[in-house]
Amino acid sequence: MENSRSPRKLVGQPLLYAISVFASLGVFLFGYDQGVMSGIITGPYFLKFFGDPDAIQIGTMVAVLEVGAFVTSLAAGRVGDIIGRRGTLFSGAVVFAVGGAIQTLTTGFWTMVVGRIVAGFGVGLLSTIVPIYQSEISPPDHRGALACMEFTVNIFGYASSVWIDYFCSFIESDLSWRIPLSVQCIIGILLAVGSLMIPESPRWLIDTDKDEEGMRVLADLHGGDLDDIIAKAEFQEIKERVMFDRESGEGRSYTVMWKRYKRRVLLAMSSQAFAQLNGINVISYYAPRVFEEAGWVGRDAILMTGINAIIYILSTLPPWYLVDRWGRRVILLSGAVIMGIALALTGWWMYIDVPQTPKAVVTCVIIFNAAFGYSFVVVYFLYPETKGVPLEEMDAVFGEEEEEERLEDEESEQASLMSRQSRQSRISTRSKPPRGVLSRIMRQSSEGRRGGSYQPILDAEE
Repeated sequence: MENSRSPRKLVGQPLLYAISVFASLGVFLFGYDQGVMSGIITGPYFLKFFGDPDAIQIGTMVAVLEVGAFVTSLAAGRVGDIIGRRGTLFSGAVVFAVGGAIQTLTTGFWTMVVGRIVAGFGVGLLSTIVPIYQSEISPPDHRGALACMEFTVNIFGYASSVWIDYFCSFIESDLSWRIPLSVQCIIGILLAVGSLMIPESPRWLIDTDKDEEGMRVLADLHGGDLDDIIAKAEFQEIKERVMFDRESGEGRSYTVMWKRYKRRVLLAMSSQAFAQLNGINVISYYAPRVFEEAGWVGRDAILMTGINAIIYILSTLPPWYLVDRWGRRVILLSGAVIMGIALALTGWWMYIDVPQTPKAVVTCVIIFNAAFGYSFVVVYFLYPETKGVPLEEMDAVFGEEEEEERLEDEESEQASLMSRQSRQSRISTRSKPPRGVLSRIMRQSSEGRRGGSYQPILDAEE
């Protein structure tokens, strides 16, 4: 190429962190939407506007967001493959902004429900595609820290909505709840506009035969030099993986994913399921109501929720430092134990209903959220052996390379029984996904720290 330098002004780590912070607005919106309803559903003007809704109506307005998110989360991966990661970010942001506008301008209960469902559609797209995009632009040695940052931003979104609810509660009109809802539209529009300016995922570009654009993005992420050896090695390794996947002929579906990556899928699904089944959503969506039942009245309940949210944010910071020192298992298990004790004590204090109950409940809820923040919020998305490992080599980390070889051998054996043509012999010698220059470079830089090559995750100590 005539010019080996990128015309982009922002390159290397500044570009990487700028992209990561901006893309994290997607999970910020998810956190914001979780928190915004927790404060306004206790407001007098909100309750009056909706005719003093009962528990079922309030629960419906809150929960239908998750229904919409569930629907689009199932399709987000396919959408991301068709229109790209950046296009999916844009679509999710626009849909979310539309949902926020419907909620802001709602005329009644059912309009609010529709707005929440539409916003949920946006949340499903964003909460699925942001981690994918994040991992695909992140160098192996930065992926963990950037994932931590992503989920800290999620909690920052939650805290922001709670404090906006609190300050708007001083407004003596319906604006006390319409303004917090309208902020969703503003942030959604910002994300939509910004998504048109950030680079596309290099892996998606290469996968769609836009090799030159993909190489340019990789070069920008590695300092802007198209001749950079790391950028070239990463391009080569991604291209080899793409070609291997095409030659395997299995396509992309949930069936193929389960067949080839069952161990990995089960690990990811179980960790995220337990992160949702431990009671965190009860606190996230209904903290002010919990505090009201414990004895805090009106605006004071939102204030306590705001204090809890600040500590919640701070609790997500220690894993950035501790996760590689204490180990994932220690942090997850200790967090789970503390959460269980705190939640049990919350129920006990509310049951006995003594003068100390209001302060005791706030303390227990804060401990519960802090334990979740330092353990499940960040750690369930990270695993010890993936640090420094290119995405193209995750099969070795999870002990799945051997499974791929076994499946290929079975296919080859069946082919040889059907025909003895030379074409079958070539299939029988088909190789596993090759490890390229990037793999060797990463191993050379990490063997001194970790003592050798990757170990399958089920055999490791963590």
